[in-house]
Amino acid sequence: MKNSTQKLPIYLFSVSSHPDAVHINSLSVTFFKSDINFNDVDYLILTSKQAVKALQQYPKENYIDKKALCISKATAAAYEGIGGKVLQTGKGYGDTLYEAIKHYPKKIKWLYLRAEKVASDFAEKLREDGYKITEAVVYKTECSKDILEARVPSEAILIFTSPSSVKCYLQSHVFSPSQKVIVIGSTTAKALPENIKSIISPATTVESCMQIAKKLSN
Repeated sequence: MKNSTQKLPIYLFSVSSHPDAVHINSLSVTFFKSDINFNDVDYLILTSKQAVKALQQYPKENYIDKKALCISKATAAAYEGIGGKVLQTGKGYGDTLYEAIKHYPKKIKWLYLRAEKVASDFAEKLREDGYKITEAVVYKTECSKDILEARVPSEAILIFTSPSSVKCYLQSHVFSPSQKVIVIGSTTAKALPENIKSIISPATTVESCMQIAKKLSN
């Protein structure tokens, strides 16, 4: 039983860390340098900070003048951090990019820099609707040793920032009834077992998740 003056520990399962949480890196990332002709592209689609890192394998002058549709504020900040310009920012999951792209002319040529496995099929749906979207697989993620071997207390607050972080956690862990679960968005929530209740962060950022966790921890 937790002492009334003792705070619940916060465990963050993410590639990003936070000073107020126990950070468990959930994924190991391998980058690929696919053959890309940036001259044949109008706009980029970026759905993670790993996609931004993958871009940096190419000569900067090839892509830096291409505006990017970014899935979240964090991804947008990562692209701006290397000198890129953001066309528009989504709400943290792929389905919102589907709605965003529907507002642009079908003649626009998009390049979706993606992982080997993705949680949303928004690009395929858009192509079926007549939009020009090319996909380039530029990285893959695998469950990290850190998350597979993590020792997590039965009483704790757990934050998951992607569907893959949930799936990796479940490979070697089960949820305890006394654990509180926070997820960064609805797509991540769907990766949880049906019997596990979670709190969905109002904003798709680690900081937003942490604000909820700190309130629960006290």
